[in-house]
Amino acid sequence: MATPTRTRAQVRSWNSSRALIVDPARAASEGGGEPRAVRRDRLLVWLIPVVVGLIAGLLRFWQLDRPHALVFDETYYVKDAYSYLLSGVERSWSQNANDLFVNGDMSGLLASPEYVVHPPVGKWMIAVGMALFGPGSSFGWRFSAAAVGTLSVMLTAWAARRLFRSHILAAAAGVLLAIDGHHLVMSRTGILDIFLSFWLLAAFCALLLDRDDGRRRLAARLGRLTGADGRIRPTALVTGPWLGVRWWRIAAGACLGLAVGVKWSGLAFVVAFGLMTVLWDVGARRQAGVRAWFSGALLRDAPLAAASILVTAMAVYLASWTGWLLSDDGFYRHWAEADPDPAWNWVPASLRSLAHYHQEAYSFHNSLSTPHPYASSPWSWLLQGRPVSFYYTEPPGVCGVEHCSSAVLSVGNPLIWWAGTVSLLVVLLLWIGRRDWRAGAVLAGVAAGYLPWFMYPDRTMFAFYALSFEPFLILALAMGLGLVLGRPTDPPGRRQAGLLAVGVFVLAALVVSAYLMPLWTAEPIPYLEWRLRLWMPSWT
Repeated sequence: MATPTRTRAQVRSWNSSRALIVDPARAASEGGGEPRAVRRDRLLVWLIPVVVGLIAGLLRFWQLDRPHALVFDETYYVKDAYSYLLSGVERSWSQNANDLFVNGDMSGLLASPEYVVHPPVGKWMIAVGMALFGPGSSFGWRFSAAAVGTLSVMLTAWAARRLFRSHILAAAAGVLLAIDGHHLVMSRTGILDIFLSFWLLAAFCALLLDRDDGRRRLAARLGRLTGADGRIRPTALVTGPWLGVRWWRIAAGACLGLAVGVKWSGLAFVVAFGLMTVLWDVGARRQAGVRAWFSGALLRDAPLAAASILVTAMAVYLASWTGWLLSDDGFYRHWAEADPDPAWNWVPASLRSLAHYHQEAYSFHNSLSTPHPYASSPWSWLLQGRPVSFYYTEPPGVCGVEHCSSAVLSVGNPLIWWAGTVSLLVVLLLWIGRRDWRAGAVLAGVAAGYLPWFMYPDRTMFAFYALSFEPFLILALAMGLGLVLGRPTDPPGRRQAGLLAVGVFVLAALVVSAYLMPLWTAEPIPYLEWRLRLWMPSWT
C-alpha cells in the first residue's frame, strides 16, 4: 500500500529517477560523468540508426529494378497505384496488361472501375515512387517499398536503444533486420505488407516516446500539488492528476490509422497498443505512490487515450478514402443511391456506400480459401517453413554456365528467425516472472501481428504476413542477446565473453545472409548453386 502523502523531496527524487530512465546522457551529466562520454552517448543514439540505415538502404536499393517484371502481387498493387495517379481510384485492366505495362505501355488501363479488397494507403505510397521515376520503371514502382523498408530498420534500431538502453543491442537489432531476407524481399517488392509493418512500427515508437513524456508530466504535476508544509495533499494521491493532451499518442493514432489504411490486419494492433499504453500509465501511477493507481489510470488516462488513438485513427483511415469519396466512378461509389434505405437516409449516401464496400470486402476476406501452392499455416511462419516464391526464371548462359536460375524467394535468414523464436519464449518467461514492461511491449507487437491469424484456420494465408510483427521479433531477439551480453555492472570478463558471443552470432547471421542473397535479389546463378541454397524441401 502506497503511503498517503509524499514530500516535495520524494516527488523530486521520483521525477529525477524518471528523467534518468529517459535520458542516460543526462544521468551521466547529473552524476558527474565525463562530458566526452555524454557527447558520445548522444551521438551514438542517432549515429547507430543512420549507419544501419545506410546498410539497409544499400541492400534494398542496389539493383532494385531487377527483375524488370511484375512479381507476385505486384500485378495488382502496382497497376492499382498507377490508376490512382490518373483517377484517384482503382480501374480495370485488359488481359494482356502486364506485358504492356512492363514495356511502358499503359494502354491496358480500362475506363471501368475495379473491385479491390484492400484500403488505399499502401497503393498511394507505391504511387509516390511511380510519380517520381515513371510508371514504367520497376525501380519507380519499388522505390517507396525500399525507402520505407530502410526507415523501418532505422526505427527498429532506435526502438531497441530506447527499450534496452544499449548501443550494442541497438546496432545488433538494426543489422539483423537489415540483412534478413524476409524483410529484404518485402522491401524490394511493390506490395503492401512493408507499408503496414512500417506504420505499425512508427506507432510503437511514438508510444515509447509517449511513455516517457507521460511519466515526466506525472512527476511534474505531482510536484506542484504540495501544501504549505511541503507535502502533497493526501487527496491528490487518491487517483493522481490529469496529464492533459498527449501529442505522441495522437501521432501513434495517426500512424495506426495509416496502418489500417494499408491492411485491415492493423486493427489488432490498435487494440493491443491501446491496452499497452494504458497499462504503462497504470504502472506509472503505482510507482508514483498514487493509492488508487488502477482506477486512477482508468478514469484519468484511458478516456483520453481512447480519444487520442481511436478517434485519430478513425479520422485518418476515413481520410485515406478521399480519392474514392470524391470520385464518380469508384466501385460501389453510388450503391446507396441505387439501394436506398429510409432507415439510414440521415447518413450521407457516400458513407453508406463506403460501409457497403467494407461489408463486401470483409465477406471476401472471410471466405478466401482458394488453394494456392505457396499457402502456409501460421504454425510454420516462425520457422520459415513455407516461403513464397515471388519470381523464378532460367535465363540461359547469363551466369557463366548453360543452366542458370534467377529467383526471388521471400524466405528469412533461418539463423535469425530460429533464434528469434527461442528468444520469444525467453521474453515470455521474463514477462511472466518479472513483469518486465519491455518484454510486455515486445510481446504485444508479436501477439497482435501473429495470433489473430489462428482464428481463421481455413483461410488462404502466406508466410509474408509475418512481416507485420517481424520488427518485434527482432526486438525479442535483441532482448535475448542482452541476456547473453550481460549487464554493464557485470565483471569485465563476463562482459567481454558476452560481447564476443553476441558478435559471433551477428557475424554468423551475416555469413548466412551473404550466402542466401541470390535467392532474395534475382541474381542469376548456376542452377546447382540455386538448389544448394534451398535448405529445406518446403523451400522448393
